[in-house]
Order: sequence, then C-alpha cells, then structure tokens
Amino acid sequence: MARFNLKTFRELEVMKRYQIKISKRFAALEKLNDSEDINRAWKNITENIKTSTKKSLGPYEWRQQNPWVDVECARFLDQRKQAQMQWS
Repeated sequence: MARFNLKTFRELEVMKRYQIKISKRFAALEKLNDSEDINRAWKNITENIKTSTKKSLGPYEWRQQNPWVDVECARFLDQRKQAQMQWS
C-alpha cells in the first residue's frame, strides 16, 4: 500500500493543485455510463484518487529517527560499564 506525504498537503499551493487534479478526474468519471459495473466504477474512483494524490503530494519517505543515545550518552554508559566491572 502506497503512503503519501501528507505534510505537504498543509501548503496552500499543494492543496489547490490537488483539488484541481481531483476535480478534473472526477469530471471525466461523470461521463461514464450508469450501466457500468459498480465494481469497475469504484476501481476507477480509487485509482483516480491515488493517482492525483501521488502526483500532488508525492510519496512518503521513511526517515529513521535520530537515536536517543548520542556520543556523550554512549561515553557515560561505557564509563558506567567499566566502573561496574571494577567493582566485580
């Protein structure tokens, strides 16, 4: 399942661009026949939403969070470990 960068949706320009793209795609869907299969129509709707979202917002890029242990913490942990070894 594709994930989208929803943080960019907060920007007004990106939101307007998405609204324009999605409205154009749904305008094309209005011209479909009523006799068309409901499953096919639903597939068209979902694909249009996904395509518009992908083009407007872009994919979500997974970033690894910074570890909470920095260099200073690691040094203190090493000192603690050495002190424990001396007491043993």
